Amino acid sequence: MHVVLAGGGTAGHIEPALALADALRRENPDVGITALGTSKGLETKLVPARGYELALIPAVPLPRKPTPELMTVPGRLRGTIREAAAVLERTNAACLVGFGGYVALPGYLAAKRAGVPIVVHEANARPGLANKIGARYTRHVAVSTPDSKLRNARYIGIPLRRAIATLDRAAEREKARAAFGLDPGRPTLLVFGGSQGARRLNETLAATAERLLASGVQVLHAAGPNNELTITPPPGAPPYVVLPYLERMDLAYAAADMVLCRAGAMTCAELSAVGLPAAYVPLPIGNGEQRLNAQPVVKAGGGLLVDDADLTPDWIADHVLPVLTDPQRLYAMGRAAAEFGRRDADEALVRMVHEAVAAAHA
Repeated sequence: MHVVLAGGGTAGHIEPALALADALRRENPDVGITALGTSKGLETKLVPARGYELALIPAVPLPRKPTPELMTVPGRLRGTIREAAAVLERTNAACLVGFGGYVALPGYLAAKRAGVPIVVHEANARPGLANKIGARYTRHVAVSTPDSKLRNARYIGIPLRRAIATLDRAAEREKARAAFGLDPGRPTLLVFGGSQGARRLNETLAATAERLLASGVQVLHAAGPNNELTITPPPGAPPYVVLPYLERMDLAYAAADMVLCRAGAMTCAELSAVGLPAAYVPLPIGNGEQRLNAQPVVKAGGGLLVDDADLTPDWIADHVLPVLTDPQRLYAMGRAAAEFGRRDADEALVRMVHEAVAAAHA
């Protein structure tokens, strides 16, 4: 069997696709995997690094909503659809699995014309245009939130990297804290704002550092590779460790008791899966999807939610510190997050692939 994955552009599309690829290979080491991508996306680095074939097709940006620009898409898509179809034919694809992004729509259209079974996975609470269209062509639609309005939606969560999906935080905590130079016994706040950091989070934490440290809380803070942040704890105070980037998110999660972060779909899924309570600060731009991503786990009791404009040192002191310094609240919120989270989405999506292939041959 050969499976073609269509989900290039951003890590939010690529990582779930690669997690599915890994799960397919665990089940059957001989399965063929090809990822569709463009020359401008992160897939040019991430896909080959994981050992999978990457087939490049032209990028056709899609409007987020139906607009007059949408009328020009079919003409711009024709060549891209032909190239996607050529990949399906060359690989004798048994199934195409789309994750959204620039390459998903031509992948869906090419697969529909060729009679190749389609599976759709939508990571965000608010689906993109490509997946809305793809969901019309298949009954096999996987989503990351239980209240998704996407057609034929089946809630499975987001396929995660194996290091995250199988993480035992308690077992790894001591080793993880030692790796970052943290105290093994202090309550620990992890702060990050995505791969590039988040200025708002950095500035607020810098202004709150003194109060956090005075309360006995230590901090592991990924400030971003291009952001300067220097925090020097006074003698005898807990550590405040600032890094430009976290190479091992599994170790960071194991070291932490609570997280302050944005609310990307992958972030919400990973923190829920490993049972980490978080204070989510959705990006104040875009279509509001980050707030929607965080709302289900917050509603389940596994996190807090605050608007970007309301994130202040006082808010952290009034809402985050009381959780970090109360082991019972930390435990309760972590358990609620874990009960909401899904660690087996990769295996559930593998089953959907087999269902789609079997249905096509029934």
